[in-house]
This record gives sequence, structure tokens and C-alpha cells, in this order.
Amino acid sequence: MQTFLLPLWHQMVLSAPLFILAILGYGLIRWGKWDKAVADGLTKFVFSVALPAMLFRMMCNFSKQPPVDARLLIAFFGSCLIVFIVGRLLGAKVFKLDGTSGSVFALGGIFSNNVMLGIPVATVALGEAALPSVALVLVFNGLILWTLVTVSVEWSRNGSLTVKGFAHTARNVLRNPLIIGIISGTLFSLTGYDLPIIIDQPVSMLGQIAAPMSLIALGMSLAEYRIRDGWQISSAICTLKLILQPMVVWALAVILKLPPMETQVVVLLGSMAVGVNVYLMSRQFNVIVGPAASSMVISTILSAVTTPLILTLIGVRV
Repeated sequence: MQTFLLPLWHQMVLSAPLFILAILGYGLIRWGKWDKAVADGLTKFVFSVALPAMLFRMMCNFSKQPPVDARLLIAFFGSCLIVFIVGRLLGAKVFKLDGTSGSVFALGGIFSNNVMLGIPVATVALGEAALPSVALVLVFNGLILWTLVTVSVEWSRNGSLTVKGFAHTARNVLRNPLIIGIISGTLFSLTGYDLPIIIDQPVSMLGQIAAPMSLIALGMSLAEYRIRDGWQISSAICTLKLILQPMVVWALAVILKLPPMETQVVVLLGSMAVGVNVYLMSRQFNVIVGPAASSMVISTILSAVTTPLILTLIGVRV
């Protein structure tokens, strides 16, 4: 028992400063009465400048690093497909949700907060060597998961998928600053050149503040939502997201015989809290808005314990 509790405590201690930063952001808005415009501005800066700069700088050395095992994409997105199907069935059979509501419900079980939470946690828990694997998942994450839920919604409504819907999804993904940062950095790495110091230093400085600022912005955004709306549905979403998905992705990683680093990355990303995109999708279709919002808050709180627990388990067995 002691050999299990000590690594678990170590993981919780490593993760604690990250969640303290999120609590700081939450407190500034909820109790400090900071204007919501501050949270909006900080979030925009983090997503549009700081995180893209960090990812660009990291990917500039991509060609010089050991190759990333692409099987991690099969493990991660394979788990997303399996859990999404389970979510759709659960939403229909247990909560009697229609096709649109059930699609958003199922999306909550697979769409992780891999940007504002996943990147900082991966950096601290696994080290910078894990970031290329994280970036590879991020490149495909938006396109694959948005396409999956779009197919599900359109099929439930029309019985088919329109080319226009897929094209709109692909266009939005490729215009995402994070994806632009990853792709442009990868392309630059293929030239074999080093970044000039006059560019490298400011980009590196932006990258250094990206993780802590993203956590503060996350906390600020969570202060807008309440946790008591639709607690039954939100609890089910959290169970899918924090327990079922990491278990499924772990099983797939073992079956595919992924190396230890890639296994830890995909399980960690699968264990992250519900991402804000689920809430945005619920607002877009005007379905289960309350449960989607509360699931973000609840899963973020619970992941402070569940993610270190899962990392400890895979650290023992990998």
C-alpha cells in the first residue's frame, strides 16, 4: 500500500501548484470582483499569442527529436470513438436525450481540456519530452472530434452528412492559432535552421508564461458557471470523461504496445477535465447548456485527484 500511496502523493504534490493557479483565477473573478472583460482579454491572449508561441518554439526542434509513435493517435482517438458511442447510448437509454442533446452529452465524455490544462500538466508531470506527443494529438483533436459530433448531430437530424458541414469544421480548425503555431513550427524545423536570437528570445519568453497564464484564465472562465444545473447529467459526463476514457485509452495503448512515454501522454490527455468546446457546442445547439457548464467545473475540481491517481497507476504498471 505504501508503494502505491507515495507515488500518488508525489503526483498530487506536482499537480497542486497548477490547480492553485486555476483557483487564483477563479477567486479573482468570483470573490475579487474583477471585471469579466479581464478574463476575456487574458483568455484571448493565451489562446492567440502565448500558447501558439510556446507550441511554435517547441515544434521548431521537432525534426531533431526522436520520432513520435503515431500509434498514439489510434489509441487516443480510438478511445474517443468508443466512449462517444457509449455516451450516445447512455444519453438515449438513461436520460432520454434526443440525437442533438445526446451528441453533445457524448462529446463531454471525450473532449478534454488539453490546451489550458493538458499542456501544463503534461509539462510538469512528464517533462518537456512529452510535448511533441501532446502536439501531435492537438493537431488532430479539433478536426476529428468536431467532425465526429457534427456527423452525429447531422445524422440524427437529416440522416446524412453534408460536405458543407465538414468543410466548415475543417476551415475553423486550420484557422485555429494553436494549430497554426504547431504546423508552422514543424515546417520551420524541416529547414534545419535555428531561430535567430532576436526571434527566439521573445518567443521563448512568451512560451514560459503560457502555461501559468492559461491556468489562471481557466479559473477565471470557470467562475462564470454554476455547478448545480443538471447535476445528474453533468455527473454522468464527468464519469465518462474522468474514469471511462482514461481506462479505455490505457487498454488500447497496452494492446497496441505503445512505448511508456506515449502511453503516459495519451492516458494523461484522456484523463483531463471536460473542455470548454463542449459548452460552446451546447450553446450552439441550445441543448443541455447547464449540465455542460457544470460538468466543466466539476470535472476540473475532480481531476485534481483523478489525474494524479491515474498517472500513479500507469506509472506502476507501464
